Parts: sequence; C-alpha cells; structure tokens
Amino acid sequence: MSTPSPVDYPAAVAAQTARFVDAVAGADLAAAVPSCPGWTLADLVKHAGSVQRWFSVLLRQRIQERPTSRDVDLDLPEREADYPGWLAASAAVAAEAFTAAGDLDGPMWAWGADQHARFWVRRMLFETVLHRVDAESALGLRPDVDGDLAADGVDEFLTNLPFAAFFAPDTANLRSSDGDRTIRFSCADTDRDWLVRLRADGFGPVPEATAAADATVRGSAQDLLLLVYGRLDLASGGIEAVGDEKLLAHWFANSAF
Repeated sequence: MSTPSPVDYPAAVAAQTARFVDAVAGADLAAAVPSCPGWTLADLVKHAGSVQRWFSVLLRQRIQERPTSRDVDLDLPEREADYPGWLAASAAVAAEAFTAAGDLDGPMWAWGADQHARFWVRRMLFETVLHRVDAESALGLRPDVDGDLAADGVDEFLTNLPFAAFFAPDTANLRSSDGDRTIRFSCADTDRDWLVRLRADGFGPVPEATAAADATVRGSAQDLLLLVYGRLDLASGGIEAVGDEKLLAHWFANSAF
C-alpha cells in the first residue's frame, strides 16, 4: 500500500462537521437522502452526531476490549430544526474527548486493523465526510472532498474492510476459489494506489502495490472514495475499470460497508 499523506484528524473532524452543519442549516430536514435509502436529512444528522458522541465516550474511557453497549447520552433536542446546532455541539464534544484522551497513539481496542486511539478519530472523520457528502448531494449541491483527504479515506476503508464482517456480513464472500486474484485501486490525481488480494481464506490489502493486477479501477481520489462506499458505480463518469469484470462485480456486490 502507498504511504499516506499526514492528516490532522481532530482538526479535520471539526472542519468537516462545520461544512456538514453549513449544508443542513435552514434546510428541510424531512427531505429524503437518496444515497441512504429510507433516511431523511434529520436521520442523517442524528446518525452523524450520534456516532461522534459514541466514539467520544469510547475515547474518554480508553476501552481495551469490545464494548457491550452502544447506549450513550445523546442530549438530542426535541425539535428536528435544532439538529444542525446539536451536530455542531457533537463536534465540540468530540474535540473535548480528543483532548481528554491525550496521546492518540496510545493503545486502545478497535474493531479494525489499528489498535490505537487514533483509529476512532480517523473513523469518525470518514463517517463525517461521507455523510456530509450525502447531505450535500441530497440538497443538490456538488460534493467536494480534498484529494489527499479522500485518498486517506480510501486507505482507511481498504485497511479496515477485512475486519468488518460483524456488521458487513457479505464481506465474508470476498474469497477466491480459483487462485489468488487481485484488484488495484489507483488514484488519478494523488499518486496513490492500493492492491487488494482475494485468497481462498479471505482478502486484504497487500504491500506490493506495483505488482500486476487482474482488474484495475482508476479515478480521482474523491471518485474512488465515493465508489468504495457505494455512492458511485463503475459506470459513473470519471471511473475507468479494466480487467476481470466478474472479479470487480464480485467485489462491489460484497464490499458494502
């Protein structure tokens, strides 16, 4: 896998939440969110703020094993019209938790590959980025994600997906019964790329990103981020897919996060 660009995750959480709040402030929160079927903007805002507050509790507690409950005090306002302000307050709760947690490089239980406190800040960031994009798209706004940030989001997704089966069960199907098969994800604008190998016993990213691949997907970092999260498909303009079509179909049918 390629070397990531440094991202100040706490600062990025604050900045992305502020953009999210700006997008939904004054909007009709009963509006549907097409990229999250069945959800309204109110549902989307509630989810994003709830995730920030739950992760903040985990960070404050510096948990060392899987939590047994997701119950936290959300302090959710009664009126949906107040949800944007509540989301802004959620980011403030998160910022306090980052400070209270101290060294974000310290050990901490996480469901993904990185067993450090920083895992949760990075995960919070990309939950916020993705749902900010969902909100903007629902409101007819053109999404915009910085290239280096989007590339880090692709890296975070591919690194953690092999550990996500407990809430993304279809990932258990990401196997190859016909020898190892590989897919390359290549950024057209940030000189980043990743190679993922499907094996008989599972799948995961591999370090030899320059090795030949059975299929390649290429696009801007933003488009790749939205693609891996199912907000775009392979037929979307700006996405180039070459190689084993069945392998790519198998990947995207089973990699929903």
